[in-house]
Amino acid sequence: MNKVIRIHRYGGPEVMQWEDAEVGDPGPGEARIRHTAVGLNFVDIYHRTGQFGADALPLVLGVQGVGVVEATGAGVGEIRTGDRVAYVGVRGAYCERRLVPADRMVTLPDDLSDVDAAVLLLRGLTAEYLLRRLYRVRPGDTILFHAAAGGVGLIACQWAKALGATVIGTVGSDAKADIARAHGCDHVIVYTREDFVARVKEITDGQGVPVVYDSVGRDTFMGSLDCLRPMGMAVNFGTASGQVEPFPLQRLHHNSLVVTRPTLATWIAERGDLDAACAEVFAVVRDGTVKVEASRTYPLHAAAQAHHDLESRNTTGGMALIP
Repeated sequence: MNKVIRIHRYGGPEVMQWEDAEVGDPGPGEARIRHTAVGLNFVDIYHRTGQFGADALPLVLGVQGVGVVEATGAGVGEIRTGDRVAYVGVRGAYCERRLVPADRMVTLPDDLSDVDAAVLLLRGLTAEYLLRRLYRVRPGDTILFHAAAGGVGLIACQWAKALGATVIGTVGSDAKADIARAHGCDHVIVYTREDFVARVKEITDGQGVPVVYDSVGRDTFMGSLDCLRPMGMAVNFGTASGQVEPFPLQRLHHNSLVVTRPTLATWIAERGDLDAACAEVFAVVRDGTVKVEASRTYPLHAAAQAHHDLESRNTTGGMALIP
């Protein structure tokens, strides 16, 4: 019997249940995948706690999976039985087997392991649109990246450094500071004991930065605005510490600042954008620009413990669940 992690109500990790679930045959445009690794991402916590609104319950968590195609329906393009594939943005990944729309699947390169793909894909695609499309990082830029030792942060800081940027990263501990320095950060601020706004101003000789990437949210975002130079952009792409509290738009007026709250789903909604972004992510891993590895793996049935650890914000790098 196929096993899944399902919730019947919103709440803490304790609401996650290990249950049986049937998997049918794939219909038109679908493929059945046997998972070999499942990505663990902070967005899974948002879904578990209901931060994105009232999803239909019960709900199988997870938005990213890697595995082998077991069967296909009609009209699946180039996807074939036996292919190693990955997908992002299709909820229901915390399971052993499932049906997935084939147009959301990408075939994995042979030199990328299943676990590395589960750690990489969502985070790498997020870094790609943040650095290459939303704000295009250029040589000579000085950027600020919060949670620099997190899953997206480690990828993005390496990539930004390779693009010629000076990278300022914030972290929550000295241990994380060492990890951030080893992954592209020129300057690391332990924001739990340092005033990161003052340090950014010091590092930039009072000029500020053109862009701040902030996935922490409530604890850092208003300070992020104070780190920007005139016409700078504040990007809030996550809320690990809680939702950003409302503030008047007039707050942006003095320096003509730009604020955006993007989501990966929008940036890879078109198949052409998904393919192009995946190609760029795979390329920077293959040429050594970005080094990726799982910091922790957990059995799928231990997903509640994985959520507890991730929510503690004491983890670093990417994490994966193994069915």
